[in-house]
Amino acid sequence: MTALTSVSGFPRIGGDRELKKSIEGYWKGRHGLDEVRATARRLRERHWRLQADAGIDLIPSNDFSYYDQVLDTAILLNAVPQRYARLAFADPEDTLFAMARGYQGDKGDVTALPMKKWFTTNYHYLVPEIDDATDIRLNGTKPFDEFEEAKALGIHTKPVLVGPYTFLKLARNAKAEPLTFDRGLINAVAQAYAQALTRFAELGATWIQFDEPYLVLDKEPGDVELFKSLYTKILPARADGVKVLLNTYFGHIADVYETVVLLGFDGIGLDLIEGRDENLAAVGKYGAGESTVLFAGVVNGRNIWRNDYAASLGLVDALRRVTPNVAVATACSLLHVPFSTAGEDGLGDDVRRHFAFAAEKLGEVREIAELADADEDAKRASEALAANQALFDGTRVAPDQAVAARLAALTDDDFVRRPARAERQRRQREALGLPLLPTTTIGSFPQTAEVRAARARLRKGELNREDYDAFIRDRIDEVIARQEGIGLDVLVHGEFERNDMVEYFGQRLNGFLFTRNAWVQSYGTRCVKPPIVWGDVSRREPITVGWSSYAQSRTDRVVKGMLTGPVTILNWSWPREDVSHELQTQQLALAIRDEVLDLEAAGIRVIQIDEAALREKLPLRRSDWHARYLDWAIPAFRLVHSAVRPTTQIHTHMCYSEFNDIIRDIDAMDADVISFEASRGDLVVLDAIHDANFETEAGPGVYDIHSPRIPSTDEIVERIDQILAKMDASKVWINPDCGLKTRGNEETWPSLEHMVEATRAVRARLAAR
Repeated sequence: MTALTSVSGFPRIGGDRELKKSIEGYWKGRHGLDEVRATARRLRERHWRLQADAGIDLIPSNDFSYYDQVLDTAILLNAVPQRYARLAFADPEDTLFAMARGYQGDKGDVTALPMKKWFTTNYHYLVPEIDDATDIRLNGTKPFDEFEEAKALGIHTKPVLVGPYTFLKLARNAKAEPLTFDRGLINAVAQAYAQALTRFAELGATWIQFDEPYLVLDKEPGDVELFKSLYTKILPARADGVKVLLNTYFGHIADVYETVVLLGFDGIGLDLIEGRDENLAAVGKYGAGESTVLFAGVVNGRNIWRNDYAASLGLVDALRRVTPNVAVATACSLLHVPFSTAGEDGLGDDVRRHFAFAAEKLGEVREIAELADADEDAKRASEALAANQALFDGTRVAPDQAVAARLAALTDDDFVRRPARAERQRRQREALGLPLLPTTTIGSFPQTAEVRAARARLRKGELNREDYDAFIRDRIDEVIARQEGIGLDVLVHGEFERNDMVEYFGQRLNGFLFTRNAWVQSYGTRCVKPPIVWGDVSRREPITVGWSSYAQSRTDRVVKGMLTGPVTILNWSWPREDVSHELQTQQLALAIRDEVLDLEAAGIRVIQIDEAALREKLPLRRSDWHARYLDWAIPAFRLVHSAVRPTTQIHTHMCYSEFNDIIRDIDAMDADVISFEASRGDLVVLDAIHDANFETEAGPGVYDIHSPRIPSTDEIVERIDQILAKMDASKVWINPDCGLKTRGNEETWPSLEHMVEATRAVRARLAAR
């Protein structure tokens, strides 16, 4: 009998981003919620049938969401703050969207819940808010409705819920602080999950999956007791043959594995990609429950490369030496990969055969399960195994000797900028002549339908390059004039020529490949299409110099050059697996260094090198932070800017991550100015900046650009005052919390006007003291 197969979760946006288009159409008033609901039903059915046709035994349900699964869980548990409940929407979807995006209209004015990175991925979750007034109880039907929806289609699914431990560890109180886990809260959450388990048993479910990725993090005092307290109350609710799968991913659970085994889960999901060695050692030491199924996460849910079947079969065999009860599974949800390689003809068959997106990974799960139970003669005769092994024989791409020689020639001095930052900042203040609390934006301005249409026409050959460039120049002229008009101090050119902050750079670098439709959800309806690092990287041509120089020629004010940093380019691409991330990042750093020096030579005096994703790939275990990441990621950034003149001001930008615990490492990047998202985190990073004696000048975002609401001048004044309470005014910049690409002009310009008005009001008050 072939081993049991399981998928943790599946992409929800659709092969052609149907969900994104439907929801955004609703937000823009083009159609009603019925159309959104119908689109969602069609996608769920299509995805369930695709998995059933691929031979997956345990097909997930409730992995679908209109926005985010953590937000769905909060609503299911009645963790809806009163400010959203008071909006009294007739449709629950509108309450969900208000919590996710904020709301400004006839029913009221509320900001969105904070949004953070989902562990080390580029997916974002909404942070649940729980306070003393929150009445935790089961108060929704979504998971049960979707299970029955699939059942009516003849498809028996495995309902998936964010586990209670992970939910509580991610949640915060109304002050954005970690929760205090009192007995009443623990009991209420456990009771709600137990009721859900009972309800699923009544509906005929056989397996329930509780996702507990927070178990792979370092444990704080009381964490293990919290985990045990929850599940000792939940697991007794199992009835009528329903089984509970505790699913973990993004790392190992070696420090809690024995506890997990003793609690008696029916299944334990182990990530054998990112937590391989530690998880295998824990299984070898503590074994598994007598009837417990170990779900071997051998198919990577976070890359697009074909699985090495020989390696995966070895991992399954290693677990089977401990227990015969082993299922073949994805290492995490396939949410983090594109839908399918079908239609990616531009890659060519010789290239495309190296890749597996979500649909193709279903086949990998099934083939590995079949091979795991085949005898040696059958394995030797297997065409699937032979074809797979051929992908890993030999060298896929020849090394670039020029790139290797350049890296070998680097010395320690190439990673150090001189003079020291304090002296540079003094010279920059004199050279740039900026006022106190200088105002700027993060870089991009709205990519309107007109801008996207012009780019599409160029791509299709309907618009020639000369006319397209004239169009972009007109957009730059317009945005420079508008920035001057509202009084911004440091301007940007708007990035109208860029399709994406990573793909645009990759298209001008050697070593990258690009897909046609390989979209991945980042947050809500926001999707990204990461490029693929195929070979060694070098700069093929200047990337931004022409447009930055043109923008600077249109104004006497300072215009920032806008670049994407090497760590972010790698983290927001599909990296190679045949060489280290450190090597790939150094190659990228040299390429971006060339661009920095060309911008400086062209007269650009302020250069922003975005490292929005620096924190994103920080290992989840603190013991791994430096040796496995920061010790090469921080120097890579320094390599990019170390050769510029003292009077050239280097900015960087980071967003939607927890910065407090690496604030000194961020300071060690040796930038002159950093802007970062802080508005959705209630500016909690300010305490870390204050306590660390942060030397870098900083611009904590004063309003949330991921919400369509327009902040008032008074609201921004209050934000600035909060910043000045923790930072010296001479080191503060005023800016939104992220780029404005995804916003509309109707929201962008009034918000910036209010930001400038607020800044002027605070400056006047400071001057009067």
